[in-house]
Amino acid sequence: MRIMLVEDNEDLGDAVAQRLRNAGHSVEWVRDGNDVVSVAMSEKFDAVALDLMLPNRDGIKLIADLRRERFSAPILVITARSEIDDKVSLLDLGADDYLVKPFDLRELEARLRALIRRTGGQTTSTLKVGNLELDVAGLNAMVAGVPLDLGRREFRLLEILVTSAEKVVPKERLMNQLFNFDEAVSINALELHISRLRKKIEAADVEIGTVRGVGYVMRAARS
Repeated sequence: MRIMLVEDNEDLGDAVAQRLRNAGHSVEWVRDGNDVVSVAMSEKFDAVALDLMLPNRDGIKLIADLRRERFSAPILVITARSEIDDKVSLLDLGADDYLVKPFDLRELEARLRALIRRTGGQTTSTLKVGNLELDVAGLNAMVAGVPLDLGRREFRLLEILVTSAEKVVPKERLMNQLFNFDEAVSINALELHISRLRKKIEAADVEIGTVRGVGYVMRAARS
């Protein structure tokens, strides 16, 4: 998934960004509060992790600005314990959840997953289409109960396609959600991942179809 991280602390930002990228997410790291709204409105994001203490802009006002611009992605606020009295204001202004420092990176990732699931109407971390099943929290996938050996990007690609089963997912969206801006990759990288994934799910009763010039779709396998 594509996540915007808003954090000016280099050490914390680097740790969070690395954790999310290692899990297969695409991360856009914004360090200056003045850049948040413009970046948020220039790309489609699945979630935002926003530290309240930012240079040049107040984090609480940023939440209000984002919602005023009809930015709809869920926002997870990262806050110091001394700011916890602002939690009512945070939620009223449009934040979806908050996490108090210091925190475990595993909890941050789990909370972001939960927010993304909630936005998509999912109630659990398990996705299923046909005999293909994904455990998003555990990064595991199975076909008819048999585990699949997937790389982290292959898993995220499969997750996106399964979440949008029977709907065409544009190549541009897949590129944005799988790769970071600073990665020098072409559409060939996406096509390579698709090709490998197709081979790995050959035993499934679903398949990855191609809609020429548009993108890909997870659908029932054709007999």
